[in-house]
Amino acid sequence: MSLLRKKDVRQMLAASQGAGVLRKELSAFDLTMLGIGAIIGTGIFVLTGTGATVAGPGLVLSFVIGAIACGFAALCYAEFASMLPVSGSTYTYAYATLGELIAWMIGWDLMLEYLLASAAVSVGWSGYFQSLLSGFGIHLPDALTAAAGARPGVETVFNLPAFAIALLITALLAFGIKESKKVNNIVVLIKVAVVLLFIIIAVWHVQPANWNPALPYGMSGVFQGAAIVFFSFLGFDAVTCAAEEVKNPEKDIPRGVLWSLAICSLLYVIVSAIMTGIVPFMQFKGIDHPVSLALQVAKLDWFAGFVDLGAILGMLTVILVMTYGQTRILFAMSRDGLLPKVFSEVHPKYGTPYKATWLIGSIIALIAGFVPLGTLAELVNIGTLAAFTLIAAAIIVLRKREPDLPRKFHCPGVPYVPALAMLFCGFLMAQLSALTWICFVAWLVIGLVVYFGYSRQRSHLHKA
Repeated sequence: MSLLRKKDVRQMLAASQGAGVLRKELSAFDLTMLGIGAIIGTGIFVLTGTGATVAGPGLVLSFVIGAIACGFAALCYAEFASMLPVSGSTYTYAYATLGELIAWMIGWDLMLEYLLASAAVSVGWSGYFQSLLSGFGIHLPDALTAAAGARPGVETVFNLPAFAIALLITALLAFGIKESKKVNNIVVLIKVAVVLLFIIIAVWHVQPANWNPALPYGMSGVFQGAAIVFFSFLGFDAVTCAAEEVKNPEKDIPRGVLWSLAICSLLYVIVSAIMTGIVPFMQFKGIDHPVSLALQVAKLDWFAGFVDLGAILGMLTVILVMTYGQTRILFAMSRDGLLPKVFSEVHPKYGTPYKATWLIGSIIALIAGFVPLGTLAELVNIGTLAAFTLIAAAIIVLRKREPDLPRKFHCPGVPYVPALAMLFCGFLMAQLSALTWICFVAWLVIGLVVYFGYSRQRSHLHKA
């Protein structure tokens, strides 16, 4: 039995188990907005400052390297999405080509990635929201502004805004993808408008002298910066999680993936060039609102409020798409029998995996409320890079084993483009800290224990 026929068995068994059917509500435009909604957020409003401190003006190259790595991976994603328009993204593609165990490990990996990314962005959103409130003279009690130990010298217990926004997004997703896409599309248009306004207004305040030296820490700084800002591109893969809810998935998913990544990459490069041209790069150290800082240095304080609003809205859609992607991956894993059936139960009215949505959303809210998440970007990055590497490998495997499969989109230059994706992603993983690798390996070991202790015996494919 070929790997593809195993996939057919999986789908037939899922149908026989009464797996729910998700509603088809999304177009190529909606998918592009979904991708932009996930990508533009914490990266452009927070991590640009962190990246500038290690790469200097070379941050522009850091974003270019990150975009190239993602571009190669995106081409691989696009081919898979055109062949297998099924919920689950990387997990589903690996299931079809590399087998159940590898697919489980990728799904387990993505579970950590999306959980922590959603929680981390919720905490970032909380900071900007509290800053906006303070502008109106409103201040929350210290105990409710951050997790315990998050602020030295301040007695904090719980991050109430982060907890609340995570639950609000969960409720929106539980009520239906149609309602969620409307909110996402409107918010994405607003935050892109804010970014474009920043570019148009701030470009006239660039001081070219601030770009000298261009590479203060050499290429090693650029590479380290690329490993940090890679978090900024997280999200385009979440587009593929929507496969079963797309009207014309074979054509629209590749378009949504590639268009959203191209638009966001261009905006990142332009914004980072302008920011490092306005502010000497070392002034970004310890700053979690680098775009606002650039406006202050440029004497454009009147525009800072718009940027704060853009940051709040930008992070809002990131939380929405990351939480959405997490629930759809769990939906696919549950439908395969690897997780309890509750994760694939669909609400008869709203057409969403509502139980999985509320469970995951509640976990994200609790993590955001109780855990300081300032250094989680690296852990999220390594999980994403590992998934990208495996997807690139899977494209090569499938081209060799099933060359005649109908493909509405062909990744160009196979095996060279997938090999370059693996090379770039592997290189960026090597730039991450030893502690990040230790935590990542520990999480994977836990995943193996769960698979052999629970999932394998209940797997529909294993039973077949």
